[in-house]
Amino acid sequence: MLLAQVSDLAAEQLAAACELASGPLGDFCESLHDLVAHVLMWDEINLAALTEAAAGRAHWSLDPRWETPAAGRLLNRSGVQAGRQLPASLLVHRLRTVHDAVLGELARHEGRAWTGAGQIPALARGIGGLAQKVWTVPGQPAFWHAAIHLDQLPLASRRAGPESGARS
Repeated sequence: MLLAQVSDLAAEQLAAACELASGPLGDFCESLHDLVAHVLMWDEINLAALTEAAAGRAHWSLDPRWETPAAGRLLNRSGVQAGRQLPASLLVHRLRTVHDAVLGELARHEGRAWTGAGQIPALARGIGGLAQKVWTVPGQPAFWHAAIHLDQLPLASRRAGPESGARS
C-alpha cells in the first residue's frame, strides 16, 4: 500500500508536510518521506527477524527488553531521523528492494513448519505466525502498519475516541 502511494511522487511531494495518523507510540512522521523511512526501518528489522529465525536464532527485536513503548519510540524517532538524511529516490528504491526481499523470504519458507529445540514460541505456528507477530502493530489488524499511518484502515477496524492515536 505504501509503495503504491509513493512510487510516482517527486522528492518535493514526498518531503511536503502532510497530516499522517499517529501510531500507538505517537507522532514522529511529518511527511511521506518520514513515513517511508519509518515503515522501511521496521520492515528491515522484521526481515532480519525472519532471517534469524531461519537460522534457529531469535532476533534482538523479539527480546522483551526491546518490546517496550520506550524502546519502540526511540527506534521510531531514530529511524525517521536517519531516513531524513537519504535522498527520496534512494529511500523509495530501498523500499522496493526490501519489499521484494520480504516477499521472497516469505515465499521461500511457505509451508515450512518452524518448530524445534531453541525456537521461540511464535515459530511453533510456522512462518505465518512469526510474520504476523513481527509485522503487526499491537492492538491493530495484522499487517496494517503503513495503513495505520496513512489512515487507510477499513472503517470496521478503526477505533473511536482519543485513544485511537489519530491526529486532531
